[in-house]
Amino acid sequence: MLMGEFHHNIDNKGRLTLPAKFREELGENFIITRGLEGCLFVYRMDEWETITKKLSKLPFTKENARSFMRFFYSGATAAEFDKQGRINITSPLISHADLKKECVIIGVGDRLEIWSEERWNNFYDTNKDNLSDIAETLFDSSIGEE
Repeated sequence: MLMGEFHHNIDNKGRLTLPAKFREELGENFIITRGLEGCLFVYRMDEWETITKKLSKLPFTKENARSFMRFFYSGATAAEFDKQGRINITSPLISHADLKKECVIIGVGDRLEIWSEERWNNFYDTNKDNLSDIAETLFDSSIGEE
């Protein structure tokens, strides 16, 4: 399971070092794509295959399905680590996530998210006080009462 928060800098060639913990969990090949809320999503190959199977079941006749698939797939790129443990992020993905220098890499269970430090801080500050309310709407009160 991918979890934790790490801060690293992206260089002017679009290379970003991922923590060793994440490199081990991602494996040799993985996918980077546009994420939601202005970040990037990074998936292990097995997770990517699971998502693509789910997306393939969406009806292409629905405009929202077509729009989402265009957004999600057009930014997707296969990636691997260089000898220094860095990934190379493409210009369209750098632009989407507004990556300048300081980046925040977080594990979110089945994926990593790569955020610009500014966007992450804004997201965090906006949502931290609402976490109890968010949790209450997502989880049934009977969880854990088995």
